[in-house]
Amino acid sequence: MTTEALLCGLQAVLQALRGQHSQVEVVWLSGARSDRRTDEVIELAKAADVRLERVSRDHLDQIAGGVHHQGVVAQCRLPPSGNERDLPVFLEKLNGVPLLLVLDGVQDPHNLGACLRCADGAGVHAVILPQDRAASVTASVRRVASGAAETVPIFRVTNISRVLRQFQKAGIWLVGASQEATTSIFEADLSGPLALIMGGEEKGLRRLTKAHCDALVKIPMLGSIASLNVAAATAVCLYEALRCRQVRDA
Repeated sequence: MTTEALLCGLQAVLQALRGQHSQVEVVWLSGARSDRRTDEVIELAKAADVRLERVSRDHLDQIAGGVHHQGVVAQCRLPPSGNERDLPVFLEKLNGVPLLLVLDGVQDPHNLGACLRCADGAGVHAVILPQDRAASVTASVRRVASGAAETVPIFRVTNISRVLRQFQKAGIWLVGASQEATTSIFEADLSGPLALIMGGEEKGLRRLTKAHCDALVKIPMLGSIASLNVAAATAVCLYEALRCRQVRDA
């Protein structure tokens, strides 16, 4: 299904307007603001034939519902998304070799937004989130994602294990990131159909999730810090997968 969402903040709105397939439907801009960046918002909105309205700061505050907006809010049409019942049809319609990101219990909105931004940059086809005990895609998350929440399909599922079995039946290799692994991420072949699975901030991958993985990999840590946070780790793993695919296609 496709739904609407509000995007708050200059950077998030600018990124959404710059997107190759912009989903922005209307932009509300503070009538009191006039500077180079708001001029860019106006130019991009006109170029994309997006409706733009100048409104009062009080009206913007009401639209944003308390989220910090820097004088600009956009209404966007989200990409196709849904739940685990929608995934089989989505996978059948995918063009190219699947690259999926499963976030198993990421609870910090900033981390979720950063993961979505990395997913967009690395060409991820869809992000899978659990329905419970995980951050929702709120306006704050969208702001951190800087437009990525409006470009990457997101599926909220009730049972991660069931979805992982579904992926395996579809021929998708399940690779979990864990510092307990013995194989480096740089030793793994990530060029085929892949679901990269990242754990939550505190405990990482859950035991049952690990049990479903075809392989576990770790990011080498050469200093005194034991691990990266989930957003940074997701970036490393996704771009290593992207590198493997580019080597394969070279």
